[in-house]
Amino acid sequence: MADPTPVLDDLRAESDELDRLVAASAPDRWTLPTPAPGWTVAHQIAHLAWTDHSALLAVTDEDGFRALVEQALAAPDSFVDQGAEEGAALPPAELLARWRAGRTALDEALRKTPPGARFPWYGPPMAAASLATARLMETWAHGLDVADALGVTRAPTDRIRHIARLGVRTRDFAFAAHGLPAPADPVRVELLGPSGESWTYGPDDAAQRVTGPALDFCLLVTQRAHRADLALRAEGPDADRWLDVAQAFAGPPGPGRPPKEAVR
Repeated sequence: MADPTPVLDDLRAESDELDRLVAASAPDRWTLPTPAPGWTVAHQIAHLAWTDHSALLAVTDEDGFRALVEQALAAPDSFVDQGAEEGAALPPAELLARWRAGRTALDEALRKTPPGARFPWYGPPMAAASLATARLMETWAHGLDVADALGVTRAPTDRIRHIARLGVRTRDFAFAAHGLPAPADPVRVELLGPSGESWTYGPDDAAQRVTGPALDFCLLVTQRAHRADLALRAEGPDADRWLDVAQAFAGPPGPGRPPKEAVR
């Protein structure tokens, strides 16, 4: 079984970096709009706090988490937004304290999980390392939205290797989410990490390939940028179609971000 420690360490570092960014922001800047329609900086942090709490319930209180799932099924179109709205209504200092307490509790719980344990989620059950990877992906992606709102550019780090791997592993899920059959042929993925290291996935003799910067691949699978604005190259019809439907997050396909030309 995969040791969750490396991804937990990276999740903690990613969260701390975002924490420093919002903690240094004046309360009125928490109301700035982010690229997610209707969501302010406060909504983004509230969503992270809410999902950390959900993950903590999944790890420590299966009945409590099951109740959350029932609420989601009862209001699938508003469930996530409602959690963000409730948290965003709090004073920034209180919301920040809630997020800190929740993510610390989740970190401690995941580090104590026995090898091989799996926990319920909004999709298939997840191991500790997978759940931590999902949390890192969300923290990074929502952190990008926060940084955009605050006019800050965050330099990518090799922590995104976990997101890239998740993006590769969710290829078939992404096709299914769009009502498409999963491709039968493998796809080789060759990405260049922020530090210059090469990250590769899939057989090296695969006829179809996806190549490009790891940052761009992560932006694509978290739907933080449109494919047209990214330096990703696809070779083969399945690889090309994958880049149109890619998503590494659970749930239905999102609208994604429009191409930059469409925004001007």
